[in-house]
Amino acid sequence: MRVIITGGAGFIGQKLARAILDRGMLTGPDGADTPVTELVLFDNVTANSLEGRAEVVTGDIADQATIRNLIAGNAASIFHLAAVVSAGAEEDFELGYRVNLDGTRHVLEACRALPAQPRVVFASSIAVYGGDLPDVIEDDTPPLPQTSYGIQKLIGEQLIHDYTRKGYLEGRAVRLPTIMVRPSPNRAASTWASSIIRDPLQGLDYDCPVEPHVPMACLSPRRTAEAFITVHNLPGDKLGLKRTLLLSGIEVKASEMVEAVKRNAGNRKIGAVHWRPDPATMKIVDGWPGEARGARAEALGITPDGSIDEIVRHFIADDLDSIET
Repeated sequence: MRVIITGGAGFIGQKLARAILDRGMLTGPDGADTPVTELVLFDNVTANSLEGRAEVVTGDIADQATIRNLIAGNAASIFHLAAVVSAGAEEDFELGYRVNLDGTRHVLEACRALPAQPRVVFASSIAVYGGDLPDVIEDDTPPLPQTSYGIQKLIGEQLIHDYTRKGYLEGRAVRLPTIMVRPSPNRAASTWASSIIRDPLQGLDYDCPVEPHVPMACLSPRRTAEAFITVHNLPGDKLGLKRTLLLSGIEVKASEMVEAVKRNAGNRKIGAVHWRPDPATMKIVDGWPGEARGARAEALGITPDGSIDEIVRHFIADDLDSIET
């Protein structure tokens, strides 16, 4: 069983790859648990091969020939995570559409050409929501993206629906809340939600670009990797016509993240957080929901973290301890 992760060098790609390798099996095209014999990590930079257990391929997701060659043959499952993140897609309009829209089309077209129908899991985002939002977004909250990134993700979801409807692949899309804590910053507007925890725990001061009251819908990497695998393994009839699942993310304010660091730091000397609101960042995050409640996903066994303290403790155990040693 050949499994491909686009964006395999990224934070979530690496977490997902380890989870798949540790599990050793995924649901195959026939619906039975099948050993994963090949795991391919594709990205525009060289991925960690995870002790040589994964094959690493570098290339441009927006190059059609590259993606056709990557997916050709016997690929059974594709986790499509590759993307230009929110702030990057907003700043570089052409790059965002080339990677996030054209790249997704190339992946789906390569899947359509396969001799057997593959399973495709597409990483979407709660950036598909915007405008005058309720305090909590739910399964029936209508999407109204206010960024290019959110629009590109919403288009990707609809492509998944259409290619599945036509019988070209077995697709499903996952709307992700903010995944934290990242071990290093990226260009997403939500990166502050990781930095405000990661940097102080490493003894570094942090200038936070949002105000203390700003909430974020949060999910840990552990839960995210588990969710991708669960969604992949679901029979198509469990999803029905609606192939997009909203994942629940707990509401955590920036000030609450700071307090969680203090409660869970142990003997570490922690850095200080200085509030330095940035108008451009505030404009983006003010349009995002503070909490996501995906009842469909939860009914299928995909549950959120219990608290911000749990998320912080997972980061310390999974990432920070390994960095320090």
